[in-house]
Amino acid sequence: MRLLARSSIYSRGYPKTMIFRLANRRNVVLLASLSLLGAIAIQSGCRESTPEFEVNRVRALSLEISRDIPTAAAAGDVAEVIDQLFGTPSKPRWPTQWMTDDAQRELVSIDRLKIAAGGVKSDQSDVHTGLYQEHCVICHGISGSGAGPASRYQVPYPRDFRAGVFKWKSTARADKPTREDLNRLLVDGIPGAPMPSFAIVPPSEREALVDYVIYLSVRGEVERELMAYAIDLLDYEDTPPEDDLRLTLVSTSETGAVKPNELTEGGEAIAEVIEDVLGQWVSATVSPVPPYIVPEGEPLAASVARGKELFHGQVANCAGCHGPNGGGGLPSLDYDDWTKDFTTRIGITPDDQDAVKPFRKAGALPPRKLDPRVLAGGVLRGGGERETLYRRIHQGIAGAPMPSLEISEDAKGKTGLSPVQAWDLIEYVKAIQ
Repeated sequence: MRLLARSSIYSRGYPKTMIFRLANRRNVVLLASLSLLGAIAIQSGCRESTPEFEVNRVRALSLEISRDIPTAAAAGDVAEVIDQLFGTPSKPRWPTQWMTDDAQRELVSIDRLKIAAGGVKSDQSDVHTGLYQEHCVICHGISGSGAGPASRYQVPYPRDFRAGVFKWKSTARADKPTREDLNRLLVDGIPGAPMPSFAIVPPSEREALVDYVIYLSVRGEVERELMAYAIDLLDYEDTPPEDDLRLTLVSTSETGAVKPNELTEGGEAIAEVIEDVLGQWVSATVSPVPPYIVPEGEPLAASVARGKELFHGQVANCAGCHGPNGGGGLPSLDYDDWTKDFTTRIGITPDDQDAVKPFRKAGALPPRKLDPRVLAGGVLRGGGERETLYRRIHQGIAGAPMPSLEISEDAKGKTGLSPVQAWDLIEYVKAIQ
């Protein structure tokens, strides 16, 4: 019997918890040392209940309040469709029959999905499966909701993959991240946040985790959009609509898919939503950054001085959120997009506990105000490279109040910055960092 110490959120993110796995020919034994409880739990040869994906009840309730229409019928049909299309946490599916080109089909590998899915196991060759449950589920949850068991104790909360919005990426604000962006987050972690580095996890396993994150995001987005489609366009109310409009799948194979020429109007809605969601993923490209400009014949201090003026000036006005000289200390009045999804966007004040209570029961985490990053002497969560900072200024941060700022020669001194001014501002941020 061999003792296998594996990198995980437990061992890397939580000093008081260590996970070791014992592997022999016949089974995998999970030894969890939990010092906070003062006890050791040992599971050997026994099986836990099979996890299942949860219906996005927060989304259903948001639609019910904003549309003033009951959503139980729509949520029930959508849940059945999603299960048929995407499978279960133990047996995931990638619905290639509904995809229109190879780029969509190859976005995720079903073989890598199987490695990341299911319970945590390893064989005598030290081949591991169940990677998502091993490394990610305690924070991000089985469905990728960001509401895993440890989520409430983390600042900021873990990402809700189901919304398809990612902060730290090289693409435009409204675009999806690239695979390279997601892999970089696994390698580097997110400094200043609970997300640890998984750099010591083998590259092939990280690739499998990237696939699974994309899978959860696509699954969650399709679920969200189908719920809205059902309410807004397919006449769902207290009961489902007539058969032609209903969101159902006629199974023609083990995958639960139907051929395009057999689609009803409800089936066409499913195809349209899948095409839209996948189209955004496969079209994501890196946002270009112009060459770093160093003014000739000037010391770096001159660039920093100009950047300081821009930082405190009316156009960039970085000090309005990050404080004078990036020192923070300003009160926070805003929330991230995940909170706004079930509060301000449907007319609910986030600090209205009575109005928020039903969403809490549906699985939402308690609303928290966001604190703008302390830049002076601080750690930049998305990375501190100049190219990365350029994108932060130009694109803003998706899912957060950080706005975008136009960068072009035409914008100089009017609505934004020139490229030279942008680099001056970056030099100031680097200096105070």
